[in-house]
Amino acid sequence: MRRNSLGPALALCLLATPLLSACGGTSAASDEKVVTVYSADGLKGENGDGWYDRVFADFTKKTGIKVSYVEGGSGEMVQRAVREKGNPQADVLVTLPPFIQQADGKGLLQTYRPAGSDRVTAADKSADGTWTSVVENYFGFVHNKKLLKKTPVTWDELLDGGYRDKLQYSTPGVAGDGTAVLVKAIHDFGGKDAALAYLKKLQANNVGPSASTGKLAPKVDKGELLVANGDVQMNYAQSKTMPNLGIWFPARPGSAPTTFALPYAAGLVTKAPHGDNGRELLDFLLTEGAQRQVSSVGGGFSAREDIKATDADAVALRALMDGVRIFQPDWDDIAENLTTYVADWKTATGS
Repeated sequence: MRRNSLGPALALCLLATPLLSACGGTSAASDEKVVTVYSADGLKGENGDGWYDRVFADFTKKTGIKVSYVEGGSGEMVQRAVREKGNPQADVLVTLPPFIQQADGKGLLQTYRPAGSDRVTAADKSADGTWTSVVENYFGFVHNKKLLKKTPVTWDELLDGGYRDKLQYSTPGVAGDGTAVLVKAIHDFGGKDAALAYLKKLQANNVGPSASTGKLAPKVDKGELLVANGDVQMNYAQSKTMPNLGIWFPARPGSAPTTFALPYAAGLVTKAPHGDNGRELLDFLLTEGAQRQVSSVGGGFSAREDIKATDADAVALRALMDGVRIFQPDWDDIAENLTTYVADWKTATGS
């Protein structure tokens, strides 16, 4: 869900390890001790201190299998996998909903139920075993706590002129969190038409499109923006080094704040060049050891319902969610109609 001005192809090459032949390095397909992961960003730390950094290092130490990592927006990762469908380069695909459902519908994922997936709730995995959540997460917004003395509460507050050119949300259809803005607005406003009417008004304050959700939080922390969208896991992890970040959940006037689960869901790519290594990595991501580090290292919630973390970060995360009403989107419907929803959003906002 994040990009830069170098262009998608070059940006991905710089983010990946030299093992990817598309980036001019040695072909991953020729190295039996490698597993290639295409993932939505948020779990890898900018300073090498994220959950991915820790578990990938532990995985390599245990198995000798190196992890070749490529990240981008959820939609971008799925589209890359679609382009490579005839000659897959990735072994494991990790995206947010509804893009994991979209990937499944396009035949990009094969059936594999990782060890430990029986401890993941039915809502956070596919019935046919093509994907399972590895980190639980929730949609949210961030604000600058230093410049905004009062935490925003409602959607309506964001229409105030004080937010002009100080508000930004990532692009629906490209970024998972950007798509989540649309999903939450449709829920909170009681339907697509009302949600689009609101987002049309909000466009007067919106800085403009952003393919990268992860790049918005630093702008909020610095005061370049006052408000942006995000998700709890990513923003909580960022807040460790960005002291001005505050997480909140927009509500309608007189209503409780709402959110919904936005997990990082992983699946084994169809005809993965290193399928056995991919299966081994998926198993490892759901081990008790890896899952117990989700809160303390990654700032997220364990995907396994049997693991109840008690570290200080887990306690703080639970407190953050206190009083927030969680609803369940119809991800299959959203995945099926995503193209239409995004087209309607573009029309309404002139994006």
